[in-house]
Amino acid sequence: MQLPALDTRKSVTERWSATIGAVDIVFGPGARRELPDLVLRHGFERPLLVTDPGVRATGNVDAVAKQLRAAGTSPAVFDDVMQNPTTATVATGVEFARGHEPDLIIGFGGGSAMDAAKGINFIYTNGGTMEDYEGTGKATRPMLPSFGVPTTAGTGSEGQSYALISRAEDRRKMACGAPGARFGVAILDPELLSTTPRAVRFVAGIDAIAHAMESHVSTRANPVSRLFSKQAWERLSRSFVDSLAPHADLAIRGDMLLGAHLAGAAIEASMLGAAHACANPLTTRYDIVHGLAVGLLLPHVVAYNAATVGNEYAELVEPAPGQADLPGLLTQLFAAGGVPLRLRDHGVELGELPALAVDAAAQWTAQFNPRPVQETDLHAIYESAY
Repeated sequence: MQLPALDTRKSVTERWSATIGAVDIVFGPGARRELPDLVLRHGFERPLLVTDPGVRATGNVDAVAKQLRAAGTSPAVFDDVMQNPTTATVATGVEFARGHEPDLIIGFGGGSAMDAAKGINFIYTNGGTMEDYEGTGKATRPMLPSFGVPTTAGTGSEGQSYALISRAEDRRKMACGAPGARFGVAILDPELLSTTPRAVRFVAGIDAIAHAMESHVSTRANPVSRLFSKQAWERLSRSFVDSLAPHADLAIRGDMLLGAHLAGAAIEASMLGAAHACANPLTTRYDIVHGLAVGLLLPHVVAYNAATVGNEYAELVEPAPGQADLPGLLTQLFAAGGVPLRLRDHGVELGELPALAVDAAAQWTAQFNPRPVQETDLHAIYESAY
């Protein structure tokens, strides 16, 4: 396995391929145009593209579908994916898939499209409901092959075997994982990020940074995951602020896209922690976008963890002399978005913090935080972020 060098951006402005964490990567400007050849090379005839209305409106999905038809395949496009896809989204997608009878599923869009594509794959191939697959390894039948084409630099879902699907009735997020849910091929095309709105670039970038940070110190971190997380942090931290500019160049977009993917690979090889555990209840109760919710908590979780894993954080990043401490550095980075970074600024009520702590303690990722967290600890973290 050979990863691009850290001290140059040359690798993010030219085409290359590699296998990273069992996923075949095709990277570079215009890489999406290789999708028809890849589909044909693998012998697929009826691909199903899963996306959302905003991504489809850019024209990129239909352009790829047109190329697929010209190559002799019969593609179909399901574009009814919502942000933070629910079990209802998946059910609708499964019905669409049954009408098309695909032999390949392609997630094309942000993390929501990737998660929905995986969710559809679970139910289409194994039946039942998403609740049946919460946790890991509960799909007993083979799943369809799948590809991922991310259009945001955020979740790194194209490198993971888990789908995050919310229950329609209460918005509780479920992590549903299986080896067959992981994409076999990921197309990383920095050109696709040119259509991503600034607000999306901001919250997606925060999420990717949090993935690099939390995976590096989780209780399941290991030398392989830390290889990915450090590469991810290097790229994301140096390019995040510049990526928010109206016309960020390909090198910046490539850094963010590759960094997000490597952070996703780090999660797959390890796990996350308390920042994500605290963020999910904020999305459920207050509809705060996931990436922003993570950003509101991450500096405070890092401060909480520092006494236990300060040396491990230092392996990831050592602030320059005179620079802020790590929680302060994260706050400085996130402040570039021009969005308030206190819970009280986003409609969170002080009296709700105990209930949020109860919800956070029940989140799957809480158990992998490097410093153990109970409800009282999580309540204190919420208070520090309030």
